[in-house]
Amino acid sequence: MTERERMLSGRLYHAGDAELTAARLRAKRAIERFNTIAFDAYQERESILRELFASLGRGCCIEPPFHCDYGSQIAIGDHFFANYDCIFLDVAPITIGNYGFFGPRVCLYTAGHPTVPEVRDLDLEFGTPITIGDSVWIGGNTVVLPGVTIGSGTVVAAGSVVTKDLPAGVIAAGSPCKVLRALTDEDRAKWARAQQAYREDR
Repeated sequence: MTERERMLSGRLYHAGDAELTAARLRAKRAIERFNTIAFDAYQERESILRELFASLGRGCCIEPPFHCDYGSQIAIGDHFFANYDCIFLDVAPITIGNYGFFGPRVCLYTAGHPTVPEVRDLDLEFGTPITIGDSVWIGGNTVVLPGVTIGSGTVVAAGSVVTKDLPAGVIAAGSPCKVLRALTDEDRAKWARAQQAYREDR
């Protein structure tokens, strides 16, 4: 079994392996281009991401600077937006649904390290996937840790550290992040009224 195969299977692996080092270098070159081209070169930036990621849906926007490990383990649905300075460490799959909305400096970390220093000091690590449903809003400076799943429609407040799964349709916050409450019919009615007022004001 190669180190890449070990990495993708969730086993301990050595990141200094030649194949993995070359794959990270490929990603770094692509990300350097992405982060340094003209601010209004939208099509070129999208093209870079389509080459880098496993998949990228329609109508997506990721503001530079952006960073990732490999890119090839990142799959994003339609109409995704990520603000400045997001970091996706994709040693394991990162899957994001449609209409994802990320504030600045949202960090998705699939990478983990042994808690025992005798093993960690050998530069062995592992990865666990992150899965984010449709229409999830994650506030700025939030960190999502390995193995987390966030259900569709959920809102995660800025500055949270998400250590465990979050269900669909809730508002969550904190470090560690915890569910504050479910989204309610009152929430929907409030924002439906705001939307209607917006339409009438135009």
